[in-house]
Amino acid sequence: MKKDDKTNVMRLLEQKKVPYESHSYEPDATMTGEEIAALLNEPADHVFKTLVTQGKSNAYYVFVIPVAAELDLKKAAKAAGEKAISMIKQKDLLPLTGYVHGGCSPIGMKKPFPTFVHESAQGIEKIFVSAGKVGFQIELAPADLFKAANCKTADLICE
Repeated sequence: MKKDDKTNVMRLLEQKKVPYESHSYEPDATMTGEEIAALLNEPADHVFKTLVTQGKSNAYYVFVIPVAAELDLKKAAKAAGEKAISMIKQKDLLPLTGYVHGGCSPIGMKKPFPTFVHESAQGIEKIFVSAGKVGFQIELAPADLFKAANCKTADLICE
């Protein structure tokens, strides 16, 4: 990978001396998370997506869950200590986080938001999250993600 191919997420991880491996693929706007996992030759429960929400208090929260899973908004609200939580509108993602849909990473957002990772990540040696740009993923130990993005774990997905 050339220096120009590095994303801000990769540069931040290097500054913090967090070990990671980068992966890239040819993006397609219609790709699902499961298709990206297959391209990476990884099980879908090792590849995580980043979702940004807003609580009833108007505070923002970030949830990182396996790509094949669906965020349980009641569990998410409970984890965040909110009465209710809803997904933000796609048009609000870039101004709020600095990331576009499909390239949103829990690391390096414009502002730090309370971030929660689904508890299944703790049982996996390495997980994949977006590297902050469509077509780029980073692979790292969950403990390193927790440090880099100041995450907590919680039960967050629909059964």
